[in-house]
Amino acid sequence: MAASPSTARAINDRLALELLQEEGPLTAGQLKTLTGLSRPTVADLVERLQGSGLVRIVGETGGARRGPNARLYGLVADRAHLAALDVRTQSVAVVVGDLLGATLAEAVLPIGGDTGIEPAVEGAAALLERTAREAGAVRLHSVGIGAPGLIDPVTGELRETSGVPAWHRRLVAALQERLPATVLVENETNLAAVAEQRAGAARDQGAGTFVLLWLGLGVGAALVLDGKVRRGASGGAGEIGFLPVPGTSQLPSATACDGGFHTLAGSAAICELAERHGLFA
Repeated sequence: MAASPSTARAINDRLALELLQEEGPLTAGQLKTLTGLSRPTVADLVERLQGSGLVRIVGETGGARRGPNARLYGLVADRAHLAALDVRTQSVAVVVGDLLGATLAEAVLPIGGDTGIEPAVEGAAALLERTAREAGAVRLHSVGIGAPGLIDPVTGELRETSGVPAWHRRLVAALQERLPATVLVENETNLAAVAEQRAGAARDQGAGTFVLLWLGLGVGAALVLDGKVRRGASGGAGEIGFLPVPGTSQLPSATACDGGFHTLAGSAAICELAERHGLFA
């Protein structure tokens, strides 16, 4: 079934915006080549995007050619603002940026282990709002949250997991209630894999399929197959810390990795092993 004209326009506009975001300013001819669209279709979408305030002329090509130089079109970076939260077990970090990824403001708030759920949530939310004001972001379009723990593939929410502070789950719901922005949450290891795919080693090597191993307080991995992060039917793909292994005194559960690979290879286990061998004073 063929797409309706309005649907086709929306698809083409989205494709052009993604290219302008990833590749930087482009001419109409370059957009035609990269999208495979006809010249009239590209001319229409450029005019449409300019009219919506999403795209503007940012310069001209300087190459030697007959006739006038081609115009360069670029995203209006401050048309919308985005925020990212790195939620840790004892802190939260906030970065606010524009549509081109430029960092406009950032801040960090320590949150002690004895902090109550509501004070922790209020502190994190207030930090986000304050950082957004400092960045000049009157209204945030989207807020992305990276957090440890499992993400329910059906609801998209953080699942209750042993070792993860309760305020993590409450923070996501609180921001959704408090802000008009779209609030998304993702496992921190999966986000690291996306970063490597878009701007790191995976992109440099052209790797569409790879595994990112996460070694820190916990042990985990992210699976990217054919260019997509795979979360698994239960959201646990890559959670190698939960794998049952010999040498532990118990089996991990659906919510706690105690007794799994994490018990042998997590940072606490490594530090304990080092102390037993006299490596720490």
